[in-house]
Amino acid sequence: MHAIRKRYFPALAEYIRSGKEASLFHANELGKEFYGINPEEIIAVHEECIQSLVANVDSDEALRLYNRSFVFLMEIMVACRFRLQPEQSSEQKFTEMREMLFRSNRSFEMVKNKYENVLQHMDSGIALFDSDGILSFINVQMAKLLDIPRKTLIGCNIREILRHPQLASSTKRTVLRLYKEMFLRHSRYYEFQHKDGKHLLVTVTYGDQLDGDFLFSVKDVSEYKQIEQTALQNDKLAMLGKIAAAIAHEIRNPLTSIRGFIQLLRPYLLEVGKEEYARIILTEIDRANDIIYEFLNSSKPSAPMKQLIPIDHLIKEVVLLTESEALMRNCEIKAEFYSSDNVVSIDVKQVKQVILNIVKNSLDAIEEVQGDRRGLIEIITRSDGLFAEIVIRDNGKGMDKATMNRLFDPFFTTKQEGTGLGLSVSYRIVRNHNGTIRVDSQAGIGTEFIIYLPLAE
Repeated sequence: MHAIRKRYFPALAEYIRSGKEASLFHANELGKEFYGINPEEIIAVHEECIQSLVANVDSDEALRLYNRSFVFLMEIMVACRFRLQPEQSSEQKFTEMREMLFRSNRSFEMVKNKYENVLQHMDSGIALFDSDGILSFINVQMAKLLDIPRKTLIGCNIREILRHPQLASSTKRTVLRLYKEMFLRHSRYYEFQHKDGKHLLVTVTYGDQLDGDFLFSVKDVSEYKQIEQTALQNDKLAMLGKIAAAIAHEIRNPLTSIRGFIQLLRPYLLEVGKEEYARIILTEIDRANDIIYEFLNSSKPSAPMKQLIPIDHLIKEVVLLTESEALMRNCEIKAEFYSSDNVVSIDVKQVKQVILNIVKNSLDAIEEVQGDRRGLIEIITRSDGLFAEIVIRDNGKGMDKATMNRLFDPFFTTKQEGTGLGLSVSYRIVRNHNGTIRVDSQAGIGTEFIIYLPLAE
């Protein structure tokens, strides 16, 4: 069998590379030389050789090579059988040939099905359109993204897909955007956010390598997007740290001197009836100091001084601290506890600062749209076995996607008198506790923050 393969493999490879008639003539001559060799052995050698040839090509190319190799195999087998049994009639020879080729074709179908099975169950969506724009193949994942049965899509063009009665209007808009980007603007890549919040990357392959076909693939890149955003946030915080180290202390020192002199001048201002000026100056200096303090903390919060504490106790303290202000703003704060053993190892002061920052933002968001509606802030604690979860939910004005994407950026604020440092500080504190913080919001409905802190061992 090794001797057969040694001669068979280069001849088959030459034919697959060139596809010329001269290579088929070589196959005919080779078939005549395989006198006395069992046809099953030749077929087995053919399968072994073709599998070696397609081992390093993609699935579409593999199927094309398999199809081409059958022409070569038929030439070999016809020459071999006619030389082996000359006494048989032509009908007998072709009957046996048909049976052998049927068995070989069945083997090919098994390999073909294996490749198709791989394509069907990839985590990426795959769709293949021919040169006339007709959908010739679609895998399970792509049909799931469109939310349409696969069998009703095969054979449709893009216009018929858009008119499909089961296609959701939001998906239809996405398909139209893709069509505009890929076909009209000839973009090879397009990224968008799916209705379930996932970030999807669409790539299209076309040209000579696909014989005029268009191959679309859709991959979920949400995890990569999150890593990218985390890296970007780290870069921004690192930059902020350098700025803070250079200027914060230098600004704070003269402010302290100014504050001292204003206090010395206060009695003289009182004599001339201008004490209000001193009060305003001192208030503004204190506000400037507070901003600088937040600025320093945002660049490098101090290392957590951790202690073990049930998270529910911390939330009860926060409610006590904020409920009076909430009542003044016609807002109710409700706390719900779903697990009594949520013990965490945290710097109580820092994490309390995080929760108070978010609750304060919720109060401001509720106040802006309140009207006759009573505001509501819900603080919920629960556990997933590894992390304690703190959910802070409000029915305030909510945020759009653009605001959410910049929410933790230093100095970004939507408030007239805000510094844009509160949530940036909160992000850094939670991260220093090996936790994460996530936000979900809808404009006009409300906002939900979820803080994840590791449970104490």
